[in-house]
Order: sequence, then C-alpha cells, then structure tokens
Amino acid sequence: MSPTLTRRRLLAGIAGTVGIAGTAGAAAWAGGLFDPHLVAPGGDLVARTEAARRRAGGRTVPATLNPRPVTLDLGGRQVQTWGYHDSVPGPLLRARAGDVLRVEVTNGLGSETSVHWHGVALRNDMDGVPGVTQQSISAGGKHTYEFTVPDPGTYFYHPHSGVQLDRALYGVLVVDDPHEAGRYDQEWIVVLDDWVDGTGRTPDDVLASLQSMGGHGDMGGMDQGGMSGMSMGGMETMTSPLLGGAGDVAYPHYLINGRAPAAPVTLTGRPRQRVRIRLVNAASDTAFRVALGGHRLTVTHTDGFPVTPITCDALVLGMGERADVTVELGDGVFPLIAVAEGKGGQGVALVRTGAGSTPGAAVHPAELDRRVLLTGGLSPADSVRLERRKADRVHRLELGGSMMPYRWTVNGTTFDKLDPLVVGQGERVRLEFVNQSTMFHPMHVHGHTFAVTDTGVRKDTVIVVPKQTVAVEFDATNPGQWMTHCHNIYHAETGMMINLAYQE
Repeated sequence: MSPTLTRRRLLAGIAGTVGIAGTAGAAAWAGGLFDPHLVAPGGDLVARTEAARRRAGGRTVPATLNPRPVTLDLGGRQVQTWGYHDSVPGPLLRARAGDVLRVEVTNGLGSETSVHWHGVALRNDMDGVPGVTQQSISAGGKHTYEFTVPDPGTYFYHPHSGVQLDRALYGVLVVDDPHEAGRYDQEWIVVLDDWVDGTGRTPDDVLASLQSMGGHGDMGGMDQGGMSGMSMGGMETMTSPLLGGAGDVAYPHYLINGRAPAAPVTLTGRPRQRVRIRLVNAASDTAFRVALGGHRLTVTHTDGFPVTPITCDALVLGMGERADVTVELGDGVFPLIAVAEGKGGQGVALVRTGAGSTPGAAVHPAELDRRVLLTGGLSPADSVRLERRKADRVHRLELGGSMMPYRWTVNGTTFDKLDPLVVGQGERVRLEFVNQSTMFHPMHVHGHTFAVTDTGVRKDTVIVVPKQTVAVEFDATNPGQWMTHCHNIYHAETGMMINLAYQE
C-alpha cells in the first residue's frame, strides 16, 4: 500500500517547527505525523541534492526583501497596497547558474507571508510554501532563503500565502548562463499584471465576493466611483476562442511594469538594434496576448528553457508563464500591447527609436490578430530535450470546479482533503492534466521543469484549456514535497492544488 499524506497531516507535522533546513529540520519533520517513507523537505537527501548543484567557484549573491505597506503610482493613480519596494515590480534579482542566492526577508506587513521562487528547481526547504516546506514568516519576523540556482532563465518570485500575489508582491529573478554569447544589444524585462488593490477593493475582498456570490468577481473591478466602463454583461462573458473561459475577475487596470496605459513605460533604442525581451505574466486571473506593433517576435525561450526559435506576430502567456523573445527594432514609435485575453482592456508600453507620435491607450496593432502562439506548442532546443523513456509512474489529475459554489478541485475534491501524488527518486513521472471544467487552467509544478508530451517543450507552467488533456513528463531528481496547482490564484486558494511527495 502506498503511504498517504493529507494536507491536514502536513500542517500538523510542521506545527512548532522553527526551521527546516539541515539535520535539525529533518529531525523536526521526522518527529511529526509524516510517514517515514516520504522525503522530508529538510532531509539529508535534499541537502545532498543541493550540494551536487553548486558550481565550483560559484558566488554567493546576497539580496534583501522587505514586504511592507506601500503607496504606488500606477501612472496618475495612487493606490495603497503591499509591496517589496516603492515601485512595482519589486527588486530585480540576478545571479549566474550555479551561484548561491541568499535572500534575507524582513516582514513589515501586519500579516504572515512567504516567498516562493517560481520555476526554480531549488532545494525543497527553500520553496516558500507555508505548511509544507516552512512556517509562515510572521508579522515583524525574518527568514533567510539560501539555495543554488541551477538553471539559466527568466523566473520570478512571489508569496505563496493566500491571495497576496494579487498585490505588488512580486519581482523578477534572472539567472544568467555564463556560457551564453548574448547576441543582442539591449535587454528589456517586461512584467504583465492585472490590478485591483487600492481601487476600493482588496484581493481578499475579491475572494470573499467570489465565494459569497457564487459567480464572477463582478465587484472586483470596482473603483469608488463605478465599474471603470465594464458592463455587467461583459463580466459574465469572459471567454476566449483560444482559451475558453478566460477568468473570473474583471480588473480596472492592466499594467506593464507597474504602469497603466495612460502613462506607459518606454524603451528607448536605435533602429536595427536587436533587443531581448523577457516577458513575465505575474497576473492572478488574466492571460495576456502580447504583440509589438510593426514587428514580429522571435521566441527563443519559455519558462527559462530554450526552444527551437520560431517567429510569430503575437504570443499568449497564462499566469505564471514566461517567454523570452528577440526583435530587431524599426524606426519610429511602437506600442507593446498586452491584451487581457477574453476580458477586454489591455496593458501598454512603448518602444521609441526615432520621431513619431505616441499611440493612444486603446491602440490595437494588427499583429494581435495574425499568427498567435501558445508556448505549450513550441519545440524544445535539442540541448534540453528530455530523453524518451517509458513512464515509471502515471498520475491522472482531473481538473474540475464551478462558479456556484465557487470551488475548484483536483480529482473531485479540494487540497485539504487530497492525498499526495507519491513518486520515487529517479522515476520518470507522467502527469495527465484532464480539464473537465469550462475554464482554462495554467498548471504549475514546483521544483521541476517538465516536458509537454505532445511537443517535448520544457516548461514548469502549461495552459490546459477546457475539455482538453495535457500530459507532461519529468524525471524525479529533486526530492521533497512539491505543490502542483493552478496558477489562477483564486482557483488555487479555493482548492485546485495537490502535493507531489517523494517516497524514499
């Protein structure tokens, strides 16, 4: 019989634990209610795996984060929120593959928090999931995350505590490849977000509204003075030909690098310069369709890993997905647009290389309606292609749920009632995401990069549209307890999450 470990047992096992790194942490976990055949987040196997990742001569890169109440200017609109900095996104963190990142967090919030390192195959006790890999960082408390960043790529960080992601608590982590030639003239980090906090509602209000109303977060987009031009009928039909049901919350603002369309950020360059754009969707409920007017995008990476380069007019990113693209700049002023897929509304930024008038906030480049790609359909670069191998373990995850009541499930139930997906060290594991709902779900696996079975592309977050099955495979080489969940924060918070646990 396979050992079982429910979320309730996880929470009981961590109660009273001060820290979980190293042997003291392993002893604390072993003394809890864990089945001894499951790998504890701070166990010796985790530590040995971490030591094997560290690059000879690698540096220790220090950083600090101070989550706290802040006032942000979104471009003419002042909002009260929580953030890591007085601007959004939070501080850019940067290291080389094989370096050790050491981040000291001081919690200036009046609430518990945490920091999750999205997409990084790090040591398990640093994954930042309260009740699973650590205790929450208490109000006024401190916590140090220290781990090797093994793989180059574009990643980001955010809390794994309630719906805190739907504030300004996010930032980008870039892991550079020391062997990459860097054949571009500029780099531009572009972060996409949907925004409600400080507009008369908080994310916690939105969640409460969804749960009490049993339907769309109709009031989630409410300013003090009204509905920001969004009709009630529009909020009831958030659908996309590409994605199906396209979200639950109507937002008053869609941001690029923390700015609303009326006051966009601008990249200044010169004609014929080659620019690498690192795109990050940090939104909580919104997929974005991205295009640069007058240009085509060459996609080179998704979720940090290289792909066979492919050129498109527009790219769709679900919540938690990232993509690197390159463009050769034209001469003039061009809008970078991130349309809220299936919702209406958009984020706007500008590229300026010469003379020209500034496009308006409602500009709609023709590229948005031409060749549009989803990243799950890309092909991997040969250097990262997962070797073909029969799966040793197959888990089927049926994704379900409804708006009335507002409840999202895996295999018919919510996280608090689910046993973990048990895997063994060294196994080839296949996860089959079967979407039985009418909503799209960007499914994210912590601590691993998987291969989408149909295409082989390497990712950690993949869109599963309604009535579709997406299978992914990975080699179980990162021991511990890892969450697997929908990256719609409101779906995850109301149940669409399950633990993936290594069995020794």
